[in-house]
Amino acid sequence: MINTNKLESLLPTVSKPARYTGGELGEVKKDINSAHVRFAFCFPDVYEVGMSHLGTSILYHLVNGMDGVYAERCFAPWPDMEAALKDAALPLYSLETKSALCDFDIVGFSVGYEMCYTNVLTMLDLGRIPIYAKDRQAESPIVIAGGGCVYNPEPIADFIDLFVVGEGEEVLPELIELYRVCKRENADRAYFLRRAAGIEGIYVPSLYNVTYHEDGTVNEVTASEGVPMPVHKRIVSDFDAGFFPKSPIVPYLGVIHDRVTVEVMRGCTRGCRFCQAGFIYRPVRERSADTLVKQAKGNIAQTGHEEVSLCSLSTGDYSQVAQLVCTLSDDLAGTGVSLTVPSLRVDSYEGEYAQKLKEVRNTGLTFAPEAGTQRLRDIINKNITEDDIFAAVKEAFESGTNGVKLYFMMGLPGETMEDVLGIADIAARIRRIYYEVPKEKRSGGFKLTVSVSCFVPKPHTPFQWAAQDDITVFEDKQRRLKDALRSVKGVKFNWHDARLSMLEGVFARGDRRLSAVLMNAYQSGCRFDSWKELFDFDKWCRAFEETGVDPAFYAARERAQDEILPWDVINTGVSKAFLWDEKLRAEEAATTPDCRLGCTGCGLKEAGLCL
Repeated sequence: MINTNKLESLLPTVSKPARYTGGELGEVKKDINSAHVRFAFCFPDVYEVGMSHLGTSILYHLVNGMDGVYAERCFAPWPDMEAALKDAALPLYSLETKSALCDFDIVGFSVGYEMCYTNVLTMLDLGRIPIYAKDRQAESPIVIAGGGCVYNPEPIADFIDLFVVGEGEEVLPELIELYRVCKRENADRAYFLRRAAGIEGIYVPSLYNVTYHEDGTVNEVTASEGVPMPVHKRIVSDFDAGFFPKSPIVPYLGVIHDRVTVEVMRGCTRGCRFCQAGFIYRPVRERSADTLVKQAKGNIAQTGHEEVSLCSLSTGDYSQVAQLVCTLSDDLAGTGVSLTVPSLRVDSYEGEYAQKLKEVRNTGLTFAPEAGTQRLRDIINKNITEDDIFAAVKEAFESGTNGVKLYFMMGLPGETMEDVLGIADIAARIRRIYYEVPKEKRSGGFKLTVSVSCFVPKPHTPFQWAAQDDITVFEDKQRRLKDALRSVKGVKFNWHDARLSMLEGVFARGDRRLSAVLMNAYQSGCRFDSWKELFDFDKWCRAFEETGVDPAFYAARERAQDEILPWDVINTGVSKAFLWDEKLRAEEAATTPDCRLGCTGCGLKEAGLCL
């Protein structure tokens, strides 16, 4: 344990010291002397973001349910706390027992966003763990990583001992049990890592060798003898019976999602061609409405939260959504607890539960049309029409909702300026629809938020071969759309920093050579790159220049069909041939139906994953 006297003296000097104290209601306390395996869950962002992450909460409580295993938490310190730790000569520590990260057996990172990579390096360094995996000694923790980003693990492969690919509820306990056996046998790191590579869903990068062509593309990826190639993702097949924490931790601070979150389903059948999650999290698995009602009400009783959120990629596609919303609405009526249903598709918002949401103080509705014209929606396989969009918002307005948020993207393959300005046309039409609703049905004034992100091509999607728009092109489109929206009163326009989206594009489809860029950026002071107030694009530009890496090679380059992609080492169950066929269909603006209407041949059946 660290010197707590020093810690107590420095906490009053930093912003939001409650980020670093622990001791919340629901925190797990164990005797560290009786723990055979100590596990540190590390989230590479601030406490408020990490404590909103459902996956971390699930795994934290799941692992702590194992005999002889103690899991603790650690979050990335804000720069003032990082400086204070260095000044006090204190290492980064866990919240539960104030132990240095280097004192744990396993240190696991949840990496869901590429722009948190420098925070991973920060936490390793502050935790007194060698940053590069090759530099770790026998006494060093095993550093692992999971989450959405590890479907292309290569940009951080030099820093991570092993990756957990897929859902962790089953594979993580298997990995911990193997570590326990190897620790009892006094086996070395190399032996453990080779044994771990035999667990389905585990990728050990040091056991794979990558070579490159002169043009910079991947020449070959070879696995050591007896090591799987490719690595297959893991899924939880019986999702309804899957683990769910009964007593989640109640944060000391107001966090990003300060509420009870229940996960209604995993996966998506829609096949939107830009959406990585829609492909990597297949197949669809649902929890029953009865199970979800019990989970929501149980967590409310344990935590005192005043909001329940139904979580999934597309909650409107949940087969029992009307039953679930109506049941929870009735149960929560008069309690002061609101119900939020994010991730709604515009073609799945029905009157049966629209009014119910209003009865429990729903704070607004969010829809994602994604594109401003029907042609572009067909290219991305969104499979919704303008009539769907307008019918959904009319239903929302008539049920008394006045706050609607719409999400779009710009820079999608095949996009023209007409598609971009079509977003403003949709906003203007929605405003007219609001004022067509009788006054007695309206609630307050018209409020429409239009949020437009910059398209980032992602691995394991039909657009993984596509070039990303240049920064200047993105910024021109943003200016044009902003000007067009000025004439639509009541509209708030949000847009993403194109420079940040370019960097995301680089690391989303990068390879191991980017580790040098990451190390350079970290050493130059890059931290919390997704936070506007700390993002320093000039430092990133210098990092690329000083390491001789061209970011355009990764972000702005169209890939050939036969190119070996860095992430080909990971198999999601969706075949590369299917993704390429979807790319060709996109070029023809041909749509592919929801696979619930008939198998589209994505490869899951052949992989034994179609449940």
